[in-house]
Amino acid sequence: MKLIGRIILKIGGFHLQSNFSEEMKNAVIIEAPHTSMWDFVLGRAGLWALGIHCHFLIKKELFFFPLGIILKALGAIPVNRGKDGKGFYDDIITELKNKKNFSLIITPEGTRKLTNNWKKGYYYIAQKADKPIFMAWIDYKYKTCGVNKESKIIPTGDYNKDFILVQNFYKNINAKYPERFNLTSQNQIV
Repeated sequence: MKLIGRIILKIGGFHLQSNFSEEMKNAVIIEAPHTSMWDFVLGRAGLWALGIHCHFLIKKELFFFPLGIILKALGAIPVNRGKDGKGFYDDIITELKNKKNFSLIITPEGTRKLTNNWKKGYYYIAQKADKPIFMAWIDYKYKTCGVNKESKIIPTGDYNKDFILVQNFYKNINAKYPERFNLTSQNQIV
């Protein structure tokens, strides 16, 4: 998969700027900006190039034949968005706690459209699983992507304080569609 990841990045004209940490193989990795479907492809390629096979959450409606087989092979985990998610999140937390090579990649914006409401699930999953959060990025202006050891956050339990670290990290990253990227969160507790 490392070779496939490098080939995809090369075809897209992107350069991987990362320094790998073994902790990334058992962590929550957030990726932003998420304004284009290409973000998924390039982000996934970057992680593959680093040797990180992440799992990701996707609506269960996409798990039809043959797409469902492909999605599962790529690490997709189906989500029933209409049901109470507590049991689902408990299962994900258990996986993170008990498996050595189980990372979860989440796009906290939750959509490719402009949003003022970053989802906090990534934070609570990492906190409850006692795992670090790594911030991955895709910068379209400079044609770079990556995830670094220095982008690690250990959740303190103070979401507002930790979200400031997220905002500072991503503030100079250039989205494919900048008008859709917002670093404020109505979820912040004032």
